[in-house]
Amino acid sequence: MTETQRKIGLFVCLITIVLAVLDTQIVSAVTVPIVRDLDPGHGIDKIPWLLSAFSLASAAMLPLYGRLCDTLGAKPVFLGALGAFLSGSALCGAAPSIGWLIASRAVQGVGAGGLMSVTMVVIAQLAAPGRNNTKGAGTGGIVAGGGIAVGPWVGGLLADHTSWRWAFYVNLPLGIAALATGAVVLKLPRPTTGRAIDFTGAALAAAFSTALLLVTEWGGKQYAWTSPQIIGLTLASAATLGLFLRRQFTAAEPILPPALFRIRELRLGFAIQGLMGAAMTGAIYCVLVYLQLVRGTTSSSAGLYLIPMAAGIMAVGLATGRLTARGWSERTFVVSGSLVGTAAYLLLATTGTHTSVWQLRAAMLLIGLGFGQLLGQLIQLVQQEAPRHQLGVATTAIRFFQTLGGALGATLFGTLLSRLYDGPGDVGSLAALHGADRATGVTAYVSALDVVFLCGAALMALCLLLALRLPKPRLTRGEKRAGVEVGMGAR
Repeated sequence: MTETQRKIGLFVCLITIVLAVLDTQIVSAVTVPIVRDLDPGHGIDKIPWLLSAFSLASAAMLPLYGRLCDTLGAKPVFLGALGAFLSGSALCGAAPSIGWLIASRAVQGVGAGGLMSVTMVVIAQLAAPGRNNTKGAGTGGIVAGGGIAVGPWVGGLLADHTSWRWAFYVNLPLGIAALATGAVVLKLPRPTTGRAIDFTGAALAAAFSTALLLVTEWGGKQYAWTSPQIIGLTLASAATLGLFLRRQFTAAEPILPPALFRIRELRLGFAIQGLMGAAMTGAIYCVLVYLQLVRGTTSSSAGLYLIPMAAGIMAVGLATGRLTARGWSERTFVVSGSLVGTAAYLLLATTGTHTSVWQLRAAMLLIGLGFGQLLGQLIQLVQQEAPRHQLGVATTAIRFFQTLGGALGATLFGTLLSRLYDGPGDVGSLAALHGADRATGVTAYVSALDVVFLCGAALMALCLLLALRLPKPRLTRGEKRAGVEVGMGAR
């Protein structure tokens, strides 16, 4: 590829990241118009499926996307994932019923599973031999941070001034342009020898992640933790996990090769990414609930507190690309990000009933600065150390662990908060309390929340300990990147 083609290819990748980040944010903002239009009587009960169908399908596809990249090459898988996402978007926009819309969201999620994961493989392979992809990864961080900030605003704008269907149709112009341009411009390395695809392992991974995510989505909400539904899903997730692990040790070409975990950087990177996913999701969840229950902030106004976090992610994306080009290692940023994330949680643990909103914004900015370093640099670390013929599997694996960690984090933080709360009623009834009962409930809630934040700080401290165990870099980036085309041809 020429330098111009590489720049165009990077721009195509950034468009797909925008689509992936914006979609969930936009759709969350238009659920009320959707229900009012498609099923005003009973549609509100189906909204959880509208949101979870997308995330379930996306997570279930991640392991398979990695193996497809290593078997077929990143370009056809990237274009296929984008095509599936656009097809799902068109079907969602044309949905005549809520059931159609939920099914179409699952199709959209199948494609979205590849938009962030396979896109990062493409960005890694866009770098010229002997050069690194820090610029692309840094720009990706900026775009992702911007998407977090403007997503709710775009969704509200579409809900207020257009039909909710444009929340899905808005994906089509940019997506079609990216699909056509990528098909023409991208010329990526491809495997010189074909490999078998372990569809049985992929199905078991999908079954495990789906059952686990349903437990986290439904447990303590739609169903009690001791209900037959949750117990059955928990047993199903444990059984499918056992079968999946057994399959990985016996299959000729496992979907998630155990050999990857023998590489110290990958083993630690996967663990840190999972813990970071839990901590980041838990922080966002707890702060937003605090603002609404304790401070009486509306849902839309509470979402504005994510802007400092997005600004932190964008600032890190801008800075790390330049600093890594000057010789800073991924290990340095992973250690620094874990340390800043720990400090952010400790600051949140001082939250009281009348804490300054500027202190909350400062804490969210620290979260963005800390987690922004982890999000970008962990993927680069894994890509640098993974065997070249398993680049796709390694990249999608780290996204898979982040997804599972995020789902578990929201559930564990929410459950811990409910168990620690020692006030009138329960956490869910706090908003309905008045007078002395409300004052007592708010005090009890904030006390419980501070303990939860301290647990989050402990989680980030564990990330820091793992980060310190990462080996110091032995090779320069030029030496590492020089091997990216070993055993590969050009499309």
